[in-house]
Amino acid sequence: MIVATYNVHRCIGSDGRHDPDRVAAVIRELDADVVGLQEVDAKPHLEAGLDQVVYLAEATGLTGVAGPTLVRHYGEYGNALLTRLPVRGATLLDLSIGDREPRGAIDAEVDAHGIRCRLLVTHLGLRRAERNQQLAHLIAAPPRWPGPALTVLLGDLNEWLGIAGLARRLPDGFVCGTARSFPARTPLLRLDAIAAHPGGSLHRVWAHTTPLARIASDHRPVCAELRPTAP
Repeated sequence: MIVATYNVHRCIGSDGRHDPDRVAAVIRELDADVVGLQEVDAKPHLEAGLDQVVYLAEATGLTGVAGPTLVRHYGEYGNALLTRLPVRGATLLDLSIGDREPRGAIDAEVDAHGIRCRLLVTHLGLRRAERNQQLAHLIAAPPRWPGPALTVLLGDLNEWLGIAGLARRLPDGFVCGTARSFPARTPLLRLDAIAAHPGGSLHRVWAHTTPLARIASDHRPVCAELRPTAP
């Protein structure tokens, strides 16, 4: 099973151009079973607005699940999940801290070829203390559908200092992988990560590095190969 996390930056590329078609093309390049998205903009109430969750789902042939964290009079903004796997259900978790920018997560379950898989899609805050609280709340949230054989965390975790600190804050049994993904043109930072439990199911992690992925957003997608086993 291939999964990916992709901060699409409201479909504004590293060249400053708004082009959802490019983002959709990158997602098709991934050929992933699951893609967690961050910074998805939807403006259905504007005459020229575009609901990016609906558009990207239709353009890629995947099922879309919206996870807005900001709801305004002219639209929504936040996370999204795209998948070709059957979705058993989904709910939203509130990870907001005080007066900081509202944050949240999609908590969904899919049928991964007969294996129950819990997916957590999120975008954590900019301050370390904020991220610590958000990650602790996210991991502590009980599964809405008990007994998943595999749990996968997909997100822009904003971990500027590397993966080691993040890995220490995950419960035993999780393994976390990441790759340089930001800024997209010449990536130096590993802001986007994928973690899995049980950790043995995570086999390799890489950044998607095609020419289109370097300009479609300010982040490159990060992908992982998972090999879940039936309990």
